[in-house]
Amino acid sequence: MKRSSISVILVALFVTEAIASASPPVLASVTSRVQIPAGIFRPQYGLEPNQKGFKVESFFLDRIPNRKRDFKSFLKNHRDFEPGRIKKVFAETRYLTDWKRKGSQGLMPERKTLDHPTVYVSWFAANAYCEAMGGRLPTTLEWEYVAAASEKLFDASQDQIFLAKILEWYSRATAIRDVKSSFPNLYGIYDLHGLIWEWTSDFNSSFITGDNREDGEQSKNLFCGNSAQGAENRANYAAFMRYAMRSSLRPNYVTEHLGFRCAYDTKL
Repeated sequence: MKRSSISVILVALFVTEAIASASPPVLASVTSRVQIPAGIFRPQYGLEPNQKGFKVESFFLDRIPNRKRDFKSFLKNHRDFEPGRIKKVFAETRYLTDWKRKGSQGLMPERKTLDHPTVYVSWFAANAYCEAMGGRLPTTLEWEYVAAASEKLFDASQDQIFLAKILEWYSRATAIRDVKSSFPNLYGIYDLHGLIWEWTSDFNSSFITGDNREDGEQSKNLFCGNSAQGAENRANYAAFMRYAMRSSLRPNYVTEHLGFRCAYDTKL
């Protein structure tokens, strides 16, 4: 495979459409995790001739984003990730800035926000939480694969109503609210769209290739100047916005609308 093709494929992981898997998915259950079936994931561009897509192995994904009550429990046994204790290299100064100190109880989220998603959290802290739970952050490929499903279709990448609804959320400021405030998609997963942005394990992988030292800014210019022209589905502008968001991040960054959820391998 040519080096330029590798770069294009890596960029394409952020802007994608899904192909429905032949395997029947495990739909909503009483557990907090949903098993996602294996399938073929088709990027909007960057495929080699005659390539159908990328294989996504089966994995489990949290039904909802991580909540403040969940992260609060994590901090009890992982004091190194408390504000004031966490090293600056792992989180900038705004880390958990929406939590308040309450005397001897230390830093606490407001009671009415316990079921809000955890935000102002860095990649390092999110990754540590998932590892403590026996999981990991989902890859961008996995996240986009699941996020392509609407409430009615496993592959809604050509559904203009679905795409317009997602884009409308990205175009306006949204107040943080409790998780599960919207309907789940067909896998039984809540809040992939319409609540917060979410960390992925390889959020910046599109800029890290075997030839990165030679490429310089070429990978960034590829998205900024040419990716829309080469996309199979130019109407899915929301996917480009997700790509742009991820490309702007560093692992110690935090924002008021950036949280996470965990994934888990089916084989230990």
